[in-house]
Amino acid sequence: MSEENNNLEDDIKKGAEEAAETVKETANEFTEGAKGIVNSNDNKKMLAGILGIFLGWLGVHKFILGYNKEGVIMLVCGLLGFLTCGITSMISSVVGIIEGIMYLTKTDEEFYQTYQAGKKPWF
Repeated sequence: MSEENNNLEDDIKKGAEEAAETVKETANEFTEGAKGIVNSNDNKKMLAGILGIFLGWLGVHKFILGYNKEGVIMLVCGLLGFLTCGITSMISSVVGIIEGIMYLTKTDEEFYQTYQAGKKPWF
């Protein structure tokens, strides 16, 4: 009986080690895939385009692309709309919508060359 318990214990340990290795491999594959998605140019293009259309008046899409000065300008203009009866917010919103559409209609290569490599901040 003791020998059977030892064999069963060895089998359980072996199975647990194999399961742990499988989990580690799966976690590494998931990590590499997630890094690829986060760092991909297409992801920034899509994210910046959608945010430009929906939250363009806050300049969020500018911050996504790394244009902090331009993002702050749009954020201030958007928030000044509370004092200017929405005029500056509307202007900021129209700029965001136009830029969002421009981002989404460019090819991946054009987007990368223009906005990420070329650092063109406006239109």
